[in-house]
Amino acid sequence: MSHDTTSPPATGRRTARSLWERVWIPGGVAIAAIVIAPLLAILWLAFFPAENIWPHLFETILPRHTWNTIVLMAGNGLAVFVIGTSTAWLVASCDFPGRRMFEWALLLPLAAPAYIVAFVYTDIFEFAGPVQGLLRDIFGWQTKRDYWFPEIRSMGGAIFVMSFVLYPYVYLLARASFMEQSESVREASRVLGRGRWRTFFSVSLPLARPAIVVGITLALMETLADFGTVDYFAVNTLTRSVFDVWLHMGNAGGAAQIAVAMLAFVIILIYFERLGRRGRRFHNTSVRHTAPKRLALRGAARWGAVVACALPVTIGFLIPGGVLARHAVVFFDDSWNADFLGFAGNSLMLAAMAACGAVTVAVFLAYGRRLSGRTFGILTRLSLLGYAVPGAVLAVGILIPLARFDNALDALMRDWFGVSTGLLLSGTIFALVFAYVVRFLAVAYGAVESSLGNIQPTMDMAARSLGAGPGRTLWRIHLPLIRGSLLAGATIVFVDTMKELPATLILRPFNFDTLATHVYQFASDELLEQSALSALTIVIAGIVPVILLSRAMRSTQEKRSRQDNFEIAAPLAVPVSSAGD
Repeated sequence: MSHDTTSPPATGRRTARSLWERVWIPGGVAIAAIVIAPLLAILWLAFFPAENIWPHLFETILPRHTWNTIVLMAGNGLAVFVIGTSTAWLVASCDFPGRRMFEWALLLPLAAPAYIVAFVYTDIFEFAGPVQGLLRDIFGWQTKRDYWFPEIRSMGGAIFVMSFVLYPYVYLLARASFMEQSESVREASRVLGRGRWRTFFSVSLPLARPAIVVGITLALMETLADFGTVDYFAVNTLTRSVFDVWLHMGNAGGAAQIAVAMLAFVIILIYFERLGRRGRRFHNTSVRHTAPKRLALRGAARWGAVVACALPVTIGFLIPGGVLARHAVVFFDDSWNADFLGFAGNSLMLAAMAACGAVTVAVFLAYGRRLSGRTFGILTRLSLLGYAVPGAVLAVGILIPLARFDNALDALMRDWFGVSTGLLLSGTIFALVFAYVVRFLAVAYGAVESSLGNIQPTMDMAARSLGAGPGRTLWRIHLPLIRGSLLAGATIVFVDTMKELPATLILRPFNFDTLATHVYQFASDELLEQSALSALTIVIAGIVPVILLSRAMRSTQEKRSRQDNFEIAAPLAVPVSSAGD
């Protein structure tokens, strides 16, 4: 009898172990190898190029472009820190008119790609734009020599545009950190004689520093990866150099060498992000979390907070969105045509394929790590490296091995069968979707992994005791439970794919355009009005993940509030109950 009782679980364990060895371990190794392959291809081509132009690059463009990249990243890093941290603290710690609206409105600039915002502000601030035109009418100026006006197509213009688009990375994480801080810690600081400002700088800001550092790092990675803004503003950065050397000079080795320099920047950013979180540790030592008490602002401070929160939203979203909406309406008859529908169809198709692919791979990796713990951790971390790689660099690393495979296969088929296979992988939709999945896999994985972590391990053990293997447990139990997170992850990947520009420009097939490439090409030719409908479509699609983020933040805040109320009410209820007895 005892043998019959114990045999099913043993069989279940053998089945689970067999499936783990036959499916998850080889699959994890394959995924990690596929993700790393573009990076290895870049390194190989950089160190063993067909034509080594590294000395020429080092003597000419590389120092200047590297310095420009550093200046751009430093300016954006400082700007997003100031804007994101200040607005996060105001919304989390102060009470003023419109605070609840600003909680989600400050996320809206995430919906607008930086290159689209750059196109809009160039139209506004250039010599023939409305701002300078109004100034000439007011003061009677005739030519540009009569007055000075800052040049929008410059380093300063790039920092201005990108900082008001990228600050939500810092705002999102800083606000969450400020909300999680217990009010008892701040009260202890004030009891020791420190005012609110000194408490902010000595207590609240250090506690939020890890989150702020992560937000700044994400913003700087986006700065490093940007191509559309710096190209349109004629700011020579490393990303622009990759395109110039690759497309204009036709030198793949030189492009790979510049890409390696960009990877060095990525490694430095990751190092400083780790250092910022590990250098000094700040912990909330309060046993009970007390929800932060908001300071009710009065007088000038009250309306100053409104202006401070409204300005980033207005500059980063409302003005660009309003201009695009106006152009889209005025030029609707010119924009709504077969070409627009074709570009939209291409974008939707690519985004849907990338979202499905990224979520599928993310589920595989997240569940594999759940099954194995640390064993699968290294493979998972390697598989998520693509998010840290700029799109232009990733595109070069993908195109090189795919092109060599296509050429080798074509030569083989010509020799054996006299048939040309042409381009099967490179220059096709496959290359694009592959790049998107590698680039945004970390986004999908984050959504899936966090949701899987909320499922108790006892549910897995219960399924095993009933004879269900890992595959069946995943299909019948876990996937239905994490369906919402799967949808959220897929949505974010979908929107990020629609906005992606550098990888799309390099890897797209001939005569194949998306909404992003269409906007870039038309705006570069000073035809923003004709592409405004496409740009507005991208912006509207970007609002979806903003809504998801806002709802997630609100849900977390309400859950924490209910927990605090329970912790406060529970001790008070005990004496009342005892007295009644």
